[in-house]
Amino acid sequence: MPSDFHPSQLRERDLGRLKCYRQRLEFYQGRQQPGARRGVEKQLIFNYARVVVDKVSSYLMSGLHLAVEPQEDTAGARQRAARAQAALERVSVENNLEQLDFETEVDCAILGDACYKVSWDAGTKSVRVSAPDAQGVYAWWLPDDISRLWRLASRYSLAAEEAEALYSYKPSGKTAVLTELWTDSRFELWCDDVLLEEKANPYGFIPFIIFPNLREPKSFWGVSDLAHLTEPQQELNRAMSQLSRILELSGNPIAVLENVEESEDIAVQPGAVWNIPEDARAYLLDLLEGGGAASHIGYIDLLYRTLHDLAEVPRAAFGGGNSNLSGVALEIELQPLLQKVWRKRLIRSGVYNRRSRLILRLLQKYTGEDFSGLEPDVVWSPVLPRDITAVVNNEQALVASGIHSRRRAMAEVGVSDAGAEFKQWLEERQSILKMNRDYNARARSGEGERARAAETAG
Repeated sequence: MPSDFHPSQLRERDLGRLKCYRQRLEFYQGRQQPGARRGVEKQLIFNYARVVVDKVSSYLMSGLHLAVEPQEDTAGARQRAARAQAALERVSVENNLEQLDFETEVDCAILGDACYKVSWDAGTKSVRVSAPDAQGVYAWWLPDDISRLWRLASRYSLAAEEAEALYSYKPSGKTAVLTELWTDSRFELWCDDVLLEEKANPYGFIPFIIFPNLREPKSFWGVSDLAHLTEPQQELNRAMSQLSRILELSGNPIAVLENVEESEDIAVQPGAVWNIPEDARAYLLDLLEGGGAASHIGYIDLLYRTLHDLAEVPRAAFGGGNSNLSGVALEIELQPLLQKVWRKRLIRSGVYNRRSRLILRLLQKYTGEDFSGLEPDVVWSPVLPRDITAVVNNEQALVASGIHSRRRAMAEVGVSDAGAEFKQWLEERQSILKMNRDYNARARSGEGERARAAETAG
């Protein structure tokens, strides 16, 4: 059955969301002067918002690792888990996912939303992972469950020669707009307003994962990190520009003449001589008199603190503050940042787990590998440096009392692949036990020979 979709429907869809995306991108790129007009004196731009986005993204993405655990503790399940782990690592290297994930995270923090696409490349016979621009993605979800998509459209542009070479379609202009329409059962490909291809969905699922930066309750689309920083950033730029102009004028003082009808050759420079009437008065205007600069600096400090508070990024996150802080004291100082990273990681864990499941499904479908009964799981390293000695002592006590398993203890200490590390520990333990048994057997044999030799001598 043909669908009721046509690309023209997207022209009036999500206009507010797309406008907000463009504004956030411009703000991140430094175009932060509101109401800029020709002839108006340019403001100084201190793009603090961009630094905050990059900083939070760096803290968030540090120490990301994906582990695959079998649902059953059998030899076959462990072997499948090892093969799945190797397959995911291979896909990560082939798609340079470490860099792609960081760039996508920055984009998500700016726009408020991001997207991954997981597909099969028949030419290279490999899984391709990409991050389509959220500005070209449109979603339809179930009214009672915003987490379930039933239709998705993805739009992007191609040059005319690319469209002709790839799809044998010659557009009327220099570019062509391609639209992919996906449901669980169908796939359509449109070029401009022409339907090029229509077929059953070869995957059986929508190969896109849309996720928010931070989610508003009951809302599908997310919230940008810049949403709360726009006004304080603009006011900081204005206050800094104002103070800069005051300092510039103070360095080039204004001459004030009282009771003088005309003034010629009045120059403020060393050795200058002014001839003025007897009852006239001349002086230089001091804009910094009475502590004027201090009030401006105090206001800038207030804006600076407000920006930190709204961004949830304390000054200590930039390496400043009390350098003597460590351990729990440093964690308390950075608690707002840790809470923000934690909220984001709640969302990202589900995203990366789902992406890994889609990768394994495609590999199982097109390569015949059996990855059933496996569950990928994201492991995050601690955001802050940890006192490893205290953690080890704590985990040692928990393992000895039976509260934590050895694998859990390894994960808490920071071992990226606790399963592989536990396997190596078992192998080493078996080798050591075998070596001890052999040594004890040789020792007992030697004692027996010495005893028999003593009896013979006696």
